Amino acid sequence: MALNRLSEETSPYLQQHKHNPVEWWPWCQEAFEEAQRLDKPVLLSVGYAACHWCHVMAHESFEKEDTAELMNQLFINIKVDREERPDVDTLYMTALQELGEQGGWPLTMFLTPDGMPFFGGTYFPDKPRFGKPSFKDVLVNVARVYAQEKETIAQNTAYLKQRLTPRLNYGAAPEFSEEQLAAIAAKFIGAIDPTNGGLRGAPKFPNTTIFQFLWRAGLRYNLKTCIEEVKNTLLHICQGGIYDHLGGGFSRYTVDERWLVPHFEKMLYDNALLIEFMTEVWKETQSDRLKTRVAETIGWLKRDMIVPGGAFAASYDADSDGIEGKFYVWSAREITDILGHGEEAAIFAQTYDVTEGGNWEGKTILNRLKALALLNGSEERAMDECRAKLLAERERRVKPGWDDKVLADWNGLAIRALARAGDVFVQPDWIALAVDAYGFVKSRMIENGRLFHSWRDGKLKGPATAADYANMISAALVLHQVTGEARYLDDGVEWTAIMNRHYDAEQGGYYFAADDTSDLILRPLSASDDAVPNANATMLQNLADLYTLTGDAAYLTRADGLLTAFQGAAQTMAIGYTGLLSGALTLISPQSIAIAGDRAGPDAAAWRRALAEVSLPGATVQWVSPDETLPASSPAFGKKAIGGNTTAYICFGPRCSEPITDPATLKERLKEERAVSVQVAASPV
Repeated sequence: MALNRLSEETSPYLQQHKHNPVEWWPWCQEAFEEAQRLDKPVLLSVGYAACHWCHVMAHESFEKEDTAELMNQLFINIKVDREERPDVDTLYMTALQELGEQGGWPLTMFLTPDGMPFFGGTYFPDKPRFGKPSFKDVLVNVARVYAQEKETIAQNTAYLKQRLTPRLNYGAAPEFSEEQLAAIAAKFIGAIDPTNGGLRGAPKFPNTTIFQFLWRAGLRYNLKTCIEEVKNTLLHICQGGIYDHLGGGFSRYTVDERWLVPHFEKMLYDNALLIEFMTEVWKETQSDRLKTRVAETIGWLKRDMIVPGGAFAASYDADSDGIEGKFYVWSAREITDILGHGEEAAIFAQTYDVTEGGNWEGKTILNRLKALALLNGSEERAMDECRAKLLAERERRVKPGWDDKVLADWNGLAIRALARAGDVFVQPDWIALAVDAYGFVKSRMIENGRLFHSWRDGKLKGPATAADYANMISAALVLHQVTGEARYLDDGVEWTAIMNRHYDAEQGGYYFAADDTSDLILRPLSASDDAVPNANATMLQNLADLYTLTGDAAYLTRADGLLTAFQGAAQTMAIGYTGLLSGALTLISPQSIAIAGDRAGPDAAAWRRALAEVSLPGATVQWVSPDETLPASSPAFGKKAIGGNTTAYICFGPRCSEPITDPATLKERLKEERAVSVQVAASPV
């Protein structure tokens, strides 16, 4: 079978298309030069390996000779893995949304030979259906418009260029106040599904960034409804079909409003964010369910997601044997054949919604939505044994496709989550996983002093984005706090300097692409979140952390400038900027706990336990040994152990508490100090 240009690429997604009769180009300057030479428009197709509808469009269109012939005749065709080039994806996905279309993948954009978009969509079927024209009709009509209606093309490209050009002028916006942030959180409650949790309607995504803000605001402003909605959302996510009850780990989203039917792909970033969030909520609730889900999900990462060398792979596909969900679903008979007909099997069927008719296309997606509460201890242990038997049988099935490329930004999220969870749950092996992954990125994904975005088969791909640096800085700062090793703080300082040098937006914040990324028509600049927190939101927290950890006020000045640049947009469209809003909560009053004493001393475990039993998201923790001195600009400068005993100081902004020499008192004081009394009024969402 003939190969196209994608056969030389390392991306598993691009490799999936190397046998297509389409004359694909990877994203490269040569493709655009060819388009200019032939005066052909460019068809840009963006997807990713775990994308179900990407596979559907490939089977329906890209693998068909007649469709490929049309594509080759009329266009220069470029295929991009969105995970390998998120900067390209972000730019053209934004263009699609500016055209009034809902985003999603596969992304299908039509560009001029110089890369300017003028028309686009997502999935186009091979025949007219779903209210969409056929892909071949789209190809013919777009080519006709490009050839015959140059004025229309010029108008579209001019409009999109104006809309895509970064702008931060949203009008004068007052600084965020405690009252305003509390009001925004309270207003969000109307968007939450009171029964199933999550945002109202379907499809349902975890939206971790939104619920992290609700959790933080709920604790800070004593908004009990916010706290309860977060707990209810996590309950349903943990018990729903979105969770893999046999192998651990969460799918990307569900198509229904009950969290039952997932699109079965599993992404590293979702699981990293959920591990960290569940850990934070566990600190307040001590929920056995959350503790179990954290451990099971980390077990899945350790078992199925580590590449040689210790970093984490990107994703698992939704399909196996070309069928969505086949790896994960069961018939009642299959389960009976494995578990038998005894009492434990009957309890399992009742608990996990196993019926003869199934709950999805005649099969069963295991879930506990009809049995949300935990069973008694002996019954749960019996369920563990049943699940282990089913998992062993499932391992004999054909597995979904594994995208084993290593992404710096997603690994940063995983490193941070594992380090936090390992510290809170006293699991040194989880911290070791984080350290190994961090070492992989440091040793294999840096060239000439600069991070790269993607690694696979020993090859680096894609210039680092702001998200790569932001997430790795965050990972470094957490590892520094958890291990006490100065090298991680040094890395965070160095990488922040690179951000300031190559990604700085003069009007505030950071561009998504570096100033020497040469193959984009422009550099995206935004602070709005998508499935993960925006790099600017992450950097807002990083800068605040660097201030409390180093005492260098320049970090605080830059953080203030970043927030000022985007606060107008965040106040206008708050639901899209919850990562930034969480950062604003930190910046209003940077929080740190300084513990003067030996982090390896005999009483250190009691102090760590106190910190692990109260949620204080956004706070930094510094252990100060007897021979160590904090920077003079630190709020805790000069604070010492009292009478030779380990002593804690709670600092909110420039104000620090009196010495605390008892771990139980520290826990009580943290809960008292974190709360702020405000009058809550309505605010736009």
